[in-house]
Amino acid sequence: MPIGEIQTPVAKRDALARGRHRASLVPDLLIEAQRIVNTVIAGWHGRRKRGIGENFWQFRHYVEGESQSRIDWRRSARDDHIYVRDKEWEAAHTVWIWADSSPSMLYKSGAATVSKESRALVLALAMAELLSRSGERIAWPGLTDPFIARNGAERLASHLVHATDIPTRPDLISIRRFSEIVLASDFLDPVDETMAWLEPLAQRGVRAHLIEIADPAEENFPYAGRTEFLDPETGQKLTFGRAELVQNDYRALYLARRESLASWARRRGWSYTVNHTDRLASDTLVRVHMAMSFENPMGGKR
Repeated sequence: MPIGEIQTPVAKRDALARGRHRASLVPDLLIEAQRIVNTVIAGWHGRRKRGIGENFWQFRHYVEGESQSRIDWRRSARDDHIYVRDKEWEAAHTVWIWADSSPSMLYKSGAATVSKESRALVLALAMAELLSRSGERIAWPGLTDPFIARNGAERLASHLVHATDIPTRPDLISIRRFSEIVLASDFLDPVDETMAWLEPLAQRGVRAHLIEIADPAEENFPYAGRTEFLDPETGQKLTFGRAELVQNDYRALYLARRESLASWARRRGWSYTVNHTDRLASDTLVRVHMAMSFENPMGGKR
């Protein structure tokens, strides 16, 4: 086994504890997800899907290896990119759904109503509920194969409750062209690492919708005086004698990370949505649905 995959007894015990904690959350979060969906379901009218239909659906970037007969040369002549015309598809395709379960997601400040993990899970389950009611095929990478079921959220919840080892960053190799994926995470890893993880999806023609889960304290840094910070991933500690002196620099770095990742995603025709844990989950669900339904992958709205 490679060194990076070796888990110490403490790491295994921590992973087991996190798994049990997640399992305890899921039943209540499923109920919350279904409640949220019921508040927004009136605005859900299904989605147009790319495929082999006769009607034009969208322009997107050409992917190496595709037939050149699909290139729209007139659209490509307008700028430096090569574009392909996608058409509508009436059959269901797969939407993959994933919520980050890394230790940093357990954070909840006094200003938040829920932890980042709880918000990510409820959004994932709400999206599963919404898609399942519309007859979409859904899946969770590293946990389930794609399936169609009216009770899709319940099935995902059951898998999550009984899962003993969910990777914090799943292998996305099984996600193929014409699929979509919804990823809910705090995206606090180095931006280059996140890009390297997700770039193969863009190269395969997968469309992604990134939901950044943000605790208000992480964004605003409302700390003053002597303050000790603990990294939940590594256990390292950092102490400031006067935390207020680093607020501006911290916020600049935090927001620069977000803008860098969001800009990178938009250039690939993906959506990027921020959800704060002191605000409603339903607003984000609606925004992501709108992005999946109507956003032009080349930027802007139809």
